[in-house]
Amino acid sequence: MQKIRVGVLRGGPSREYDISLKTGSSVLRNLPEEKYDANDIFISKKGEWHFRGMPFEPKKIISQIDVIFNAMHGEYGEDGAVQRVLDTFSTPYTGSTAFASAIGMNKLSTKQGIESYGIDTPKYTIIEKSDNVEKDILNIFRSFYQPSVIKPICGGSSIGVSLARDFSSFREGIFKAFEYSPKLLIEEYIQGREATCGVIENFRGKEFYALMPVEIIPFDKNSFFNYDAKYEGGAREICPSSFDKIIKNEIQQLAIEAHKALGLRHYSRTDFIVSPRGIYFLEINTLPGLTKESLLPKSLMAGGTTLSEFLDHIIELALNSK
Repeated sequence: MQKIRVGVLRGGPSREYDISLKTGSSVLRNLPEEKYDANDIFISKKGEWHFRGMPFEPKKIISQIDVIFNAMHGEYGEDGAVQRVLDTFSTPYTGSTAFASAIGMNKLSTKQGIESYGIDTPKYTIIEKSDNVEKDILNIFRSFYQPSVIKPICGGSSIGVSLARDFSSFREGIFKAFEYSPKLLIEEYIQGREATCGVIENFRGKEFYALMPVEIIPFDKNSFFNYDAKYEGGAREICPSSFDKIIKNEIQQLAIEAHKALGLRHYSRTDFIVSPRGIYFLEINTLPGLTKESLLPKSLMAGGTTLSEFLDHIIELALNSK
């Protein structure tokens, strides 16, 4: 039987370049060898596509590939840009479509989509870079819920995100986030237990299958699941989580509803905060990390699914999407 030629896209001009390299490497290592011919497609920080160690135009590379596994994160790979390139050549690829990816990457669009679906999410406001930014910062600090979480509108891996508990950290957090985006989301901070839950389509006999939720406990009790906690071992991740059955079921159902509300495809992972007030949607990941530190593989393993089995399933979904 002729093997299916899989191109694994990784790298790219995103601030999550290094994480994408790790995800791509994990995918390349874990593709079932008996079924797939794995091909590394490296995209440089300048956006140049490389195949077998040489730079080529995307068309030249894609013509030698049956299906693309998108292992990219952040700008270009996760915001709909590379999806539009692949759509131009009618190439099957894993993950959400260009439009849904663009929605999922923009935190404001995501919040609006989630709210319209009736899913609870923390209250929020927007601030933009302007000549009056100092005045805007003071006005928002005085009028908006505090403490608050400051986030660049686009991007993932909690890059540029901070928790503000007083005016000094609020102002500092805003200027830090402006380094990544001219428009920011300021969100009400809700105290609670952090959780995340993956969703896979057409898996184990269900159209939408929710994996076991993971509970995330940062070692710094005054912090949250930030970049260092995610990639530098700054948090304890429990799967199966210690939430009671009712809470687990609600997290799983909300993860499915969020996936559907934003029109996502193949798989996703949604972050929540579980508080005495209820369960609140925080963010959604249209291309969750698949590194050894990543949460989705931990959920898969806890549920008895290997990463190789998952990759095989997602590629089959991509091939059948066309």
